Amino acid sequence: MRARNYHLLLASQFLSAFGDNALLWIFLGPLTLQQQSGAITEETLRLKSALITAVLYIPFVLLGPFVGYLNDRFAKSHWLAGGNLIKLAGTGIAMFSLAGGRAWETIGYFIVGIGSCAYSPAKYGILPEILPRERLVKANGSVEMFTLIAILTGMIAGAWMVDQLSPLRCYLIVIGVYGLSLLLNLFMDRTPSNPAIRLRASVGEFFAHTRGLFGAPRLARILVGIGVFWAFGVTLKVNFQAWGLDVLRLESNTKIAMLGLWLSLGVMAGSMLAGQFYRVSDLRAVRRNGVLLTAVVMALGLVEVFAPASLARLNVPVLGSLIWPVVLLLAVTGVAAGLYLIPLNAALQAESDPTKLGKTIAVQNVVDNAAMLVATALILVGVHFHYSPSKIFFGLAVLIGGVMLWLRIPEPSATDQTNC
Repeated sequence: MRARNYHLLLASQFLSAFGDNALLWIFLGPLTLQQQSGAITEETLRLKSALITAVLYIPFVLLGPFVGYLNDRFAKSHWLAGGNLIKLAGTGIAMFSLAGGRAWETIGYFIVGIGSCAYSPAKYGILPEILPRERLVKANGSVEMFTLIAILTGMIAGAWMVDQLSPLRCYLIVIGVYGLSLLLNLFMDRTPSNPAIRLRASVGEFFAHTRGLFGAPRLARILVGIGVFWAFGVTLKVNFQAWGLDVLRLESNTKIAMLGLWLSLGVMAGSMLAGQFYRVSDLRAVRRNGVLLTAVVMALGLVEVFAPASLARLNVPVLGSLIWPVVLLLAVTGVAAGLYLIPLNAALQAESDPTKLGKTIAVQNVVDNAAMLVATALILVGVHFHYSPSKIFFGLAVLIGGVMLWLRIPEPSATDQTNC
């Protein structure tokens, strides 16, 4: 039963994350085509792109304390199915935009965000219930790997669908993907529930644990440091579309989506290097890697100084025309990000009270999504003041650099863990 549930979980998680990222491009892709045709301005594209992207994160911040209760109170296998069912409903509502206007996209994507919020803790929390303890580290790594592959392939597939297929077909494909993920969840054997858990007590424990984490100087700074990474990630996700069109002169959604591929491959390489170079809880290099990240993000802003037409190009089958200096810079940016993030993540998990690790991850999810919302708000402010995509990168570099000046992480102490 355990092995069956685990394999069904991996397949379902891949499909669900694939659908999330393909759906986002179904919303964003038409903006590219409208901007190229002159139907909307670049500023409108950037505003709508930022707003649509942010909609997914709002439920994580608003509902974070409550979904932990639901996943502890009821069977996690049911909440996996429930999350996908909510995503299906949200996608169906978003389809009304084909006839009733784009406001339906926002409503539908918000509901998809609720589904993601419900699904996310269940996919990790179910692992100790279906696998022996000695397999948990490897299993967490497998879930992360399948999720990353799904994000990459979902982005590229969604962009390709917008370029090649009708909007209705795009929606139907995503509905099919979510539906298959839901079907796999329904084949899972039911996991335990705990009717003794009460909502008020569970939510109270969440807020008490949050106070404990931020009351520990080292863990509080680790949480903020991780939040900076996610602010970095969402800024690049939102800014790539306008940057690819305005600065790199990319002609299609597919080519713009490929920018994320090179960045993600760099993050994977940086993550593997971090595992080789740093011991758990050794955070002495975090600020140095943060300074490196600041430098390469600033370099992204400087790409505009060089005429894209003068940069060396190479036509590669399937991938199209690539600007190799930019590809290399994106990969280096990803490596710096991976080197920065992984030691912080490992330290947070290693130094938190192991009996409260689930609550720590729940708090981390809220902090990360709040950081992404703040970053999106800053992008909207930048667009309002007519900052170019390159200036947005400069602003991100200033933000990261400023946090690095503050991020002096103290050595671990016994009181950090006892408080958390």
